[in-house]
Amino acid sequence: MAAEQTLDARGLSCPLPVLKARKRLLALAPGDRLRVLATDPKAPGDFRLYSSESGHRLVEEGERDGVFELVLERSP
Repeated sequence: MAAEQTLDARGLSCPLPVLKARKRLLALAPGDRLRVLATDPKAPGDFRLYSSESGHRLVEEGERDGVFELVLERSP
């Protein structure tokens, strides 16, 4: 069963949310998910680009009250 962790990157500016997520993803098992909370308006685009380049899958993306929520699945 896949696990899910949360990374609170609120208040951090580009490129820190992606860099911190990358480090956390590398520690996860393939198929596990990382939920990232970010307030940087560039975060959704940065994570779309990161997922296309890294092979990790962006499985969920949303925004509520100025907080972006992005869920990445660790690639095999």
